[in-house]
Amino acid sequence: MTHLAVQPEDYQQQLADKQERLQGMLAPYTDAELDVFASPALHYRMRAEFRVWHEGDDLYYIMFDPETREKIRMDSFPAGSKLINALMAELITQIKGQPVLRTKLFQVEFLTTTSGQALISLLYHRQLDEEWEQAAQLLRRTLQGLAQVHLIGRARKQKICIEQDWVVEELTIAGRDYQFQQIENSFTQPNAAVNVAMVEWALAATQATDHDLLELYCGNGNFSLPLARNFNRVLATEISKVSVASARYNCELNAIDNVTVVRMSAEDFSAVMKGEKDSRRAKEAELESFDCRTVLVDPPRAGLDADTVELVRNYERIIYISCKPETLVENLESLSSTHKVVKCALFDQFPYTHHVEAGVIIEKR
Repeated sequence: MTHLAVQPEDYQQQLADKQERLQGMLAPYTDAELDVFASPALHYRMRAEFRVWHEGDDLYYIMFDPETREKIRMDSFPAGSKLINALMAELITQIKGQPVLRTKLFQVEFLTTTSGQALISLLYHRQLDEEWEQAAQLLRRTLQGLAQVHLIGRARKQKICIEQDWVVEELTIAGRDYQFQQIENSFTQPNAAVNVAMVEWALAATQATDHDLLELYCGNGNFSLPLARNFNRVLATEISKVSVASARYNCELNAIDNVTVVRMSAEDFSAVMKGEKDSRRAKEAELESFDCRTVLVDPPRAGLDADTVELVRNYERIIYISCKPETLVENLESLSSTHKVVKCALFDQFPYTHHVEAGVIIEKR
């Protein structure tokens, strides 16, 4: 089951199946009712990438079926935002008749926002030159009628930005407007509507908090910035240099001054907190001045490593956002000796697939 098989009439049943599966997985750790946050049934994905198929004079997008590996022609993409669909059609029409833009083009990537901005990356099996750049400038101007568009050309060891390589998403979260810079090839949540629900759920669970928040894997500040209103201060860590720069930029963009972003992996942060490692970045952030009693983790699919599990065990409250419930359950097995799950949620970031995003609030026994 994939985003290729978008059948809105089946959505509620598929969501009910996910709910039953997740409730069953969490049953050994909590009897709390699962909060369920559904996705829009169509046009929910803000990002998409397609291979480009050349067939004589014709040119079209394809995706490969993940099970059969058969190629499927994609003239539209019902899972994609309305803006992705509008741009898909216009872009291919414009490129078809221009050899300088179509020759050896093999992939197109779209990143769109709910606020009418788009970043389109064109990937080539050849080096790009000044003639390509001029044609791309013209293409961008043509597409501006549909959205505020930025273009990127990529080839081996080559990246050409037509203006910039980022967009600014604007989201209203629990009554406040936030702006988030989103950069090409850096992690952002793909489903804007469910992302808002996810952050609002974390906000509702942490109201009137009289201490500081530690956040590991903070990305571009997706949780850090909105949650800053519930805590005295936020100490956020992230390993990606690009995401750290983006998170700091987003703090300025939103005039939020109680968030400190440190470039450090969760593993290194654990080692510093245990006194096993010295870190100039940790010293500069004055870690000892923070009174963090809540920790938020949104780890990759592998979940928390053993050292990070031991680190988060020290906190009174853990907010755990998981993109793979199987590794969440493994971590809960370790944490259940000291903590209990008091709230749990299903966020359907990826309709029509088997993927489930879960959230749990875990408190010290």
